[in-house]
Amino acid sequence: MNEILRLSMCEAGRRIRAGRLSFPELLEACLQREAQTRALNAFNQLFAERARRLAIACQSLLENGYDLGPLHGMPLAIKANIALAGEEMHAGSRLLAGQQATADSAVVRRLKRAGALIIGTTNMHEFAWGGTTDNPHYGATGNAWDSERIPAGSSGGSGAAAAVRSALATLGTDTGGSVRLPASMNGVTGLRPGIGRIDTDGIFPLAWSMDTAGPLAAYAEDCAQVYATLAGEPHPPALSPLAGLRIGLLEDYCGAVQPAVARAYEALLAWFAAAGARCCNLPLSGLEQAVNAQVVINVAEPSAIHAPWIAARSEEYGEDVRLLLQAGNGLSALEYLQAQRYRSVLRQQLLSSFDQVDVILTPTLPFTAPRKGQARIRIGEQEESVLTGNMHFTCLASLAGLPALSLPAGFDADGLPIGMQLIGADGAEHRLLDLAIHFQQDSDYHRRLPPLAREQA
Repeated sequence: MNEILRLSMCEAGRRIRAGRLSFPELLEACLQREAQTRALNAFNQLFAERARRLAIACQSLLENGYDLGPLHGMPLAIKANIALAGEEMHAGSRLLAGQQATADSAVVRRLKRAGALIIGTTNMHEFAWGGTTDNPHYGATGNAWDSERIPAGSSGGSGAAAAVRSALATLGTDTGGSVRLPASMNGVTGLRPGIGRIDTDGIFPLAWSMDTAGPLAAYAEDCAQVYATLAGEPHPPALSPLAGLRIGLLEDYCGAVQPAVARAYEALLAWFAAAGARCCNLPLSGLEQAVNAQVVINVAEPSAIHAPWIAARSEEYGEDVRLLLQAGNGLSALEYLQAQRYRSVLRQQLLSSFDQVDVILTPTLPFTAPRKGQARIRIGEQEESVLTGNMHFTCLASLAGLPALSLPAGFDADGLPIGMQLIGADGAEHRLLDLAIHFQQDSDYHRRLPPLAREQA
């Protein structure tokens, strides 16, 4: 099992087509890993028997000359706010508990057409409004590397499942960072596509003007295959070589991070430089207001969506989400419009910067995974709120509607993963993925298994 689950989805597919592995064997390895790591509470629902039947069918199709492509027969999982026809879609809430989806979401339709096996739904922060995946209704999810720490959120179950390989790839949603944060804290690759690149029909919204969905997987090449399927885009040849790549840095904005994060950032810069890339600092203005703008929009839009339920059924929400949604009632239209105006200014600055650089590099997070229940975290001589610290870097792409990717780039002294973020221009999703693929050819951070998975190997 352990050998199978160390394979990328792409390599597993090659072995299956060569007759050295089968879809049922691959599925059983994932299901065994899920059973052995169940204490993480990564999954809400598991469709094991259905998946077994489909794996046999996928194998039969392949053996009879029907190959649906790279996702054919691959075990994937989806976040619990993504509709799967005939199954409960509760979005991590009590209010939607027991309600069955009547139709597949757009992303599920694409996965099914590609032959993917959807083996279950993953745990999430209630209604995707939070960064810890401490869900009062379905339990807290643990970090794949230390179950006493958070996996981030809101797609924490998707991040943990991808890290222990109970699914070879997972889907999450990302509004302010909910794919990239779990990717960083759990040591996997996670892509936030730009706004409009992925059809979000059938996904329960958080903040509609920033919502999108994207893949998480250990290997960037697997994220690339899933993204290409979701977006209906062919994956172009990898960019090669890296010589001449222009990397933008935000030096003034990237200073307040934990020492281990700073070392991983410098190491990645050194790798890029050795490959022939060159860096330049981008003197963007007003970045200190980015988190404030993110918070305003992230409070206002969800509060508008939930206004009828908050008025009539507020006791059915978890306390943290209820307070955030109620806070939206205190925001003025002026504050919301100012935040949206800030978004336009920030987007224009970032788009203009891509005349000078090809990508922008930042850490994904200023810190590694906090302990469960920890509200504040120390960075040097200062303490940072976990909630706003989560948004410090990820909010830039979210506000601007641009694609961004988190890739595993190191570990701290406690063995906790560190992620780095690449931000690109509109339509640069494959460029970001290809840069991550290049880095993963020279590094092994993405191949390492969390202790819980190693113990069970």
